[in-house]
Amino acid sequence: MNLDQLEPEPQLLRQTFGLFPSAVACIGAIVDDEREALVASSFSVGVSMDPPLVSFAVQNTSTTWPRVRTGERIGVSLMATEHADICRQIASRDKARRFDGVETHDADSGALFLTGAPVWLQCTVYSEVPAGDHHLVLLRVEHLGLNPALSPLIFHQSAFTSVK
Repeated sequence: MNLDQLEPEPQLLRQTFGLFPSAVACIGAIVDDEREALVASSFSVGVSMDPPLVSFAVQNTSTTWPRVRTGERIGVSLMATEHADICRQIASRDKARRFDGVETHDADSGALFLTGAPVWLQCTVYSEVPAGDHHLVLLRVEHLGLNPALSPLIFHQSAFTSVK
């Protein structure tokens, strides 16, 4: 083990972070009657139980998050193993085609959810904290649903996989 390197090079840092498996979530809302969503591979639960908080990191350069965050409620859908192609589609820069063929549930609250997700969380923005080239976003969970029979999509070593 060599810990002599004071400041990690970007490629080594990316490779190191890639060894940490992470859940993949679709974070979306209906804004001005349009579906808006982004994909976060930095999603984390259990930030707080009282109040119930979850978190994710979003790049400062995101053009989607500023729109999603204006939604009255935000839907978080833990993506299922079967969502790998949908994940790539929603994460693409082609915003006009993000939802082509994608089944969603558009809640009356304005939250957007993916059909077939193992977990759904309806949230509001609790706070945002600047964190380098990202912002750490804390969401307060207001309502939830789950389907434990479905396997979550996991991002590990720059590839999608599952836990089962």
